[in-house]
Amino acid sequence: MSEKKIGEYYSPPPKMGKWEGFRKFIWNSETSQCLGRTGSSWAKILLFYIIFYAALTGFFAAVFAVFYQTLEADKPKWMLSDGIIGSNPGLGFRPMPPEANVESTLVWYESSKKDNYQYWVDETQRFLKSYDDIPKKNHVNCSFENLPKNGNVCGVEVHSFAPCTLDNNFGYHVARPCIFLKLNKIYNWVPEIYNDSAKLPAHMPEELKQHIKQKQTLRPNETNVVWVSCEGENPADVENIKARDYYPRMGFPHYYFPYQNNDGYIPPIVAVQFTVETGVLINIECKAWAHNIHHDRSDRRGSVHFELMVD
Repeated sequence: MSEKKIGEYYSPPPKMGKWEGFRKFIWNSETSQCLGRTGSSWAKILLFYIIFYAALTGFFAAVFAVFYQTLEADKPKWMLSDGIIGSNPGLGFRPMPPEANVESTLVWYESSKKDNYQYWVDETQRFLKSYDDIPKKNHVNCSFENLPKNGNVCGVEVHSFAPCTLDNNFGYHVARPCIFLKLNKIYNWVPEIYNDSAKLPAHMPEELKQHIKQKQTLRPNETNVVWVSCEGENPADVENIKARDYYPRMGFPHYYFPYQNNDGYIPPIVAVQFTVETGVLINIECKAWAHNIHHDRSDRRGSVHFELMVD
């Protein structure tokens, strides 16, 4: 057997200190490598990633361009029953409890202590101020005889809710709190009004039925309203509500609909002033009424629930 030369065996690299090894990794003058790669190797990998990310960017840009061609800036692609929101609006109420109780729907205060009820006054005023702050260049004064035209929208006069005004502390200082109701916006939704007292649903509150009947007799043109009713949820709750008054009327006039994202549009609101038994927790449910508003207490469709307690 012939003897192997020593040069044919693997010879380990010379031992170097940490700093010397790091410097050689940064730049190896023997092989002209920087960070373990030669200049041509770095050029190839740089060219690869430039082409790769350019192609990736172009692909996503093309996808988004095609996607945005299917959308319109001023209205949703899927509307009413075809959309996620659906065609059954819900109700909201203001003022809301503090953010610390984000899941709470309880309005609770002491009417004899200003520092206790002041939060509710401030929250209500903040809500109404959002209506005052909206640009009004596209607003017109609407009525049942004067409907909006040419893309105009109807304004909301916050002074029309008297006595539910800031000057009266929205009734919180006299145990007659004002709760403001608003109907959720659904693009292009048109209410099918209950304006015939002979065709009202059997489960509609008797008070509202009588109100519609009276309006139909005295002012039939003012029956084109999405009606609103607020009732105690249980028999005990009904007894503890002594009175409730609606301002400026018992619902939302039809001339605020449909919502079509016109400049300056603001949803209508109704103030409900409650006179209640003090020291008692009262469960209240408010409902909006139209042929195409269906009520589901579990899903809160077409209605809103809150609790009211005045000490």
